[in-house]
Amino acid sequence: MPVFDYRFRVSAPVEIVSRFHFQTGILKALTPPLMIMHVHRFDPLANGSIGEFTMWMGPLPVRWTAEHSNVSPTGFTDTQTAGPMKFWQHTHRFNVLSPTETEVHEHIEYEHHRGLRGLWSRLLFPRPALIALFTWRAFVTRRAARRLMQGH
Repeated sequence: MPVFDYRFRVSAPVEIVSRFHFQTGILKALTPPLMIMHVHRFDPLANGSIGEFTMWMGPLPVRWTAEHSNVSPTGFTDTQTAGPMKFWQHTHRFNVLSPTETEVHEHIEYEHHRGLRGLWSRLLFPRPALIALFTWRAFVTRRAARRLMQGH
């Protein structure tokens, strides 16, 4: 099964990084500006909470439903329960590096369907697109952490 790992550092305590990721509007905040995201449902982050959304990849809508698990102040996992992938499990971990620095570790295990359906998901989620997405998310997380530490 393919794995995608991405790590970045944030100059903020783990509590700040966690607070940012636990906001109910976080999905839209973490979406790159050229991607349209329509959130249908996003429960407050807890074990068993559900997120339902549609990502627009150009003119094409991609509907996705995920369930959250392993929720703690140092991370959580979201698992696709409906969507374009055969399997998708994304674990977010917030690792304390020091009292003022946190590492965010994004770990995704995924599997494409076979045939044309798999071709579709491979076109939507190639490795370079995942790198671009998480580079954007690192930028947004660092910016938000600075603002939260300043009390904004």
